[in-house]
Amino acid sequence: MDDIVKQAMAKWPNVPHCYGWLALDARGNWRMRDEAAQHANAPGDKVNSAALVGFINRNYGHDDAGRWYFQNGPQRVYVNLEATPYIARTDPDTGLVLQTGAALDKIERLYLTEVGVAIVQAGDIVAQVDDRDMAQLFEALELDGKPAGDDALMRWLDGGAGTLTLRWRGASVPAERVERATLAQRFGFEPVPTPPA
Repeated sequence: MDDIVKQAMAKWPNVPHCYGWLALDARGNWRMRDEAAQHANAPGDKVNSAALVGFINRNYGHDDAGRWYFQNGPQRVYVNLEATPYIARTDPDTGLVLQTGAALDKIERLYLTEVGVAIVQAGDIVAQVDDRDMAQLFEALELDGKPAGDDALMRWLDGGAGTLTLRWRGASVPAERVERATLAQRFGFEPVPTPPA
């Protein structure tokens, strides 16, 4: 967290929290959601300022209730999550990079939803893989020790037998099925934080 943010929090400790104005989309873009976007349940405008994106990334965290937020000075701006708290993209040097810029050089587990969306886990980090990068992961999938082609993968996703693994950066990462609707509960995050009652 930036020092200037810590100083503002100490100076103004009772600033009300903000809900609904910031979102993280499934491709790792931060989106500002004005009142019109909120009322229309629209994604909002993509944040394009590199300085602002960097500021959000450095001051991104979560509370004990699994609500993710951006600490904007003394104000906590809760984030609506389209997918998971992090979005990962492939990187030739480090393997995967989160939308915050942090490297995710190792994966402990791969989850695939019923429609083939890839979620990776490394410790407490849970990240959906950007859909534009999933093909690179799928090329490294093996079913019972053999390359898993599209047909075999579809059968596995539909409940077919076999052990699916991901060969990633010299490791064999176990894969398992997960229902999209259960992600937030399973991994303990709140997709759309709301003010306490």
